[in-house]
Amino acid sequence: MKTAVMTGIGQMQFEDRPQPIPGPKYVLIKVENVGICGSDLHYFESGRIGDFVVEPPFVLGHEVAGTVIGLGDQVTSLAVGDRVALEPNITCGECEFCRSGQYNLCPDVEFFATPPIDGTFQEYVTHPAHLCFKLPDSVSSMEGALIEPLAVGFHAATLGEAKIGQSALVFGCGCIGLVSMMALRAMGVSQVFMVDVMGARLHKAAELGATAAINGAELDVVEEVLRQTNGRGVDLVIETSGTDIAASQAINATRKGGTIVLVGYSKTGMVTFPMAVAINKELRFQTVFRYRHNYPIAIQAVADGRVNLKGIVTHEYEFDDIQRAMDESIADKATVVKAVMCMSGTPV
Repeated sequence: MKTAVMTGIGQMQFEDRPQPIPGPKYVLIKVENVGICGSDLHYFESGRIGDFVVEPPFVLGHEVAGTVIGLGDQVTSLAVGDRVALEPNITCGECEFCRSGQYNLCPDVEFFATPPIDGTFQEYVTHPAHLCFKLPDSVSSMEGALIEPLAVGFHAATLGEAKIGQSALVFGCGCIGLVSMMALRAMGVSQVFMVDVMGARLHKAAELGATAAINGAELDVVEEVLRQTNGRGVDLVIETSGTDIAASQAINATRKGGTIVLVGYSKTGMVTFPMAVAINKELRFQTVFRYRHNYPIAIQAVADGRVNLKGIVTHEYEFDDIQRAMDESIADKATVVKAVMCMSGTPV
């Protein structure tokens, strides 16, 4: 099978590798779409994220959907021909976190495209059947690939205890910021303000239903949010940019007793903010690591038309153009909001 391999910093090449064989509880998937995630770009550009270091040759890609073409002899939940979205983590199932349902915190997790586990930029993959979620006819395989980032948005909104009638503020109009906004909307949040400094991304946020798209390079974010909430501030903030200034603005724009959900990683791993203000407001802070139990909710939201996943896609590429796809996604971050690889043919 054709496999796209990262052979060095900024370098992609194709290799011919053996097609995998599914184990008893696994299925064989013909990969149809893979989203290009910010983590893929970070590994491609710098070779590491924190303690995770790429040792080439390495296969990127973890936002994936495709069609089942083979079954392990113990699989009864899926059939050949089913289209599925793959939840890309395999956990131990035995640690305290797995047993308590917090499997995303499993210390022994194997996650596609997180070193040393190869990812899904290849024609076929095998995966445990229970982590392959069947897609309704109304949900395309491209949307199926994007269930993975949407699950992050739903996890953030859920941990933030989003409710009908609330107001919210999301920092960052990249993929995770946009899916967070759509998750908030799907959960009934009435007002969602979006902040970024890139015009194209702000335009995309407005197009997808933001109450207001605020350019942080041109306006005082806190002043603008307070103006639009009659001085009260928002009930909930989801911060996806990982910057000091966003963390500070989040605290000042949140109402007393409100909640701030931290999703974005900073480049240094450290963020500073005005703790005295946060204490005086009795704010609640919640961090997010990936997701858990969110795939069925996310798939149903797309099937019901409550989330427009296709709307976040700005660029589609054929598999043969993966070098160009990665290069352009890095060189033109202001325009490439979300890129998706079409693995088996011309983008449609």
